[in-house]
Amino acid sequence: MNALLMPFLYFPQDKAEYIPAAISFVFFMILLVLTFNWIRRNSKKQEEETKELEERILRERRAENEAKKNENLQN
Repeated sequence: MNALLMPFLYFPQDKAEYIPAAISFVFFMILLVLTFNWIRRNSKKQEEETKELEERILRERRAENEAKKNENLQN
């Protein structure tokens, strides 16, 4: 029967005891939002850098292929 009453839960009679918990909850929620936005911004920046690198590699490969084709045509 004790398991059904959930003795591990604590509900204080003085509701002022909820204030520190609410303050820490708000603090950590703000911290969570800031961290989430930082990760999104950082991820977007890395994505753009990766796209630029990929485009550069593709251009270099195309240039190499063109050079090989021109060399083969000349021989």
